[in-house]
Amino acid sequence: MVRSKSASRSCALAAAVHLLLLAPTPGSAFNYADALAKSIIFFEGQRSGKLPPGNRMSWRGDSGLHDGAQHNVDLTGGYYDAGDNVKFGLPMAFTTTMLAWSVADFGKFMGGELPHARAAVRWGADYLLKAATSTPDTLYVQVGDPNQDHRCWERPEDMDTPRSVYAVTKDNPGSDVAAETAAALAASAMAFRRADPAYSSRLLHAAMRAFELADRHRGSYSEGALSSAVCPFYCSYSGYQDELLWAAAWLHRASNNASFMSYVRANGAQLGAGDDDFSFSWDDKRAGTKVLLARAFLRQRRRGHSNNDLPELQLYKAHSDSYVCSLVPGTASFQASQYTPGGLIYKEGGSNMQYVTTATFLLVAYARYLRSAGAGAVCGGGREVAAAELVALARRQVDYVLGKNPAGTSYMVGFGARYPRRLHHRGASMPAVRAHPGRIGCDEGFRYLHSGEPDANVLVGAVVGGPDARDGFVDDRDGYGQTEPATYINAPLVGALAYFAGTAKY
Repeated sequence: MVRSKSASRSCALAAAVHLLLLAPTPGSAFNYADALAKSIIFFEGQRSGKLPPGNRMSWRGDSGLHDGAQHNVDLTGGYYDAGDNVKFGLPMAFTTTMLAWSVADFGKFMGGELPHARAAVRWGADYLLKAATSTPDTLYVQVGDPNQDHRCWERPEDMDTPRSVYAVTKDNPGSDVAAETAAALAASAMAFRRADPAYSSRLLHAAMRAFELADRHRGSYSEGALSSAVCPFYCSYSGYQDELLWAAAWLHRASNNASFMSYVRANGAQLGAGDDDFSFSWDDKRAGTKVLLARAFLRQRRRGHSNNDLPELQLYKAHSDSYVCSLVPGTASFQASQYTPGGLIYKEGGSNMQYVTTATFLLVAYARYLRSAGAGAVCGGGREVAAAELVALARRQVDYVLGKNPAGTSYMVGFGARYPRRLHHRGASMPAVRAHPGRIGCDEGFRYLHSGEPDANVLVGAVVGGPDARDGFVDDRDGYGQTEPATYINAPLVGALAYFAGTAKY
């Protein structure tokens, strides 16, 4: 049969990607410890509130010091999600969950960066703790009117747009954001279990309260009264079911309370346990949940439980296998379309790097769970993929981010000789307050947005949205899909970098 030219090109591309991903990985190509340190420093540039002494992003200043005051509640602190000045609860909670998971699973590889990583977790967790416990049956989920904020280009230290406060309650439910907050607090409790047991206990108690609000009063926050404030920015497109299962899994891991595993067993089917999903993000938690629950299955099996005793949990192992197998060349379920010609995982047209870092994290985490159980990923057709193969695939993604790519550029700001210098980021693009003490107004700031000049300030460690489907990248501040960084891009990368920093042979 004669193939069309387009079909031939598609086959050639698939073959090239296959060979690229199967190529042996040489000795350490990058200083992963340096990349780890910088990936954590980035969060200090995203802080809102009163900055502590020694904040290492020295060009930043205090901001949002009266957040929540109009409601007589302290909502200072937390993180700005990306290049704007809004504190969005759903991505902030996911960021905190992933930072905490990084510390819980990879803290032992972090060396001297562990205190900084814990500080990044605490900055998010402290804010979420206030948001979840300040008012009974209420979770504060956002500070800042995003529509007004996006009409201005202002430094966070200057912002004068409305600091509106948004909340979910039993009468105005938001199970998605409440359950993600519960997951974040529970994961953070894990991160501080040994370092600060009293704080860990507070976090876990608050996580249980947030989960109760999410589960008892079900509904999506983007379908109710908050719709115009959270959409189209962070709509819960996947619904709230995935967050409920995700939160229950984290609460079980953090508390070892059997009631949460009973919840998973009883509710898993209706909350998406049987769905295969091939991306993991601030919106869709299904792949991450399955890897987390596969860990529980593997640990119980290692302790001597038979597979017949764990049928519900075995399902999560099977779905985790399906997820990672879709990324591995040579398996029956491999999807070459998930990669650029240069070998980068590719899911979406804008801010694709968020899917790269979450997939990379899951590959490394799952590989470690499999290795500890003496197991592999069952990929069909008699093929079993070893943990080492998953780690090698994850490392290729990390190396692409750090500079081993067709463009020859690092996508982490401040790492390597060549990296993006025109970020879609208000604070980075404008003169620091120390350099320009006078206020720069809402409209006046747009000249910095549209300028071709390099950023006034280096947002060290920021990973940007990244290249397009053909590995192309334009360093243009107006191109937010490629040049805007985000906390939820960096957070999963912290764990992966920690692993490679701690195991690499230089």
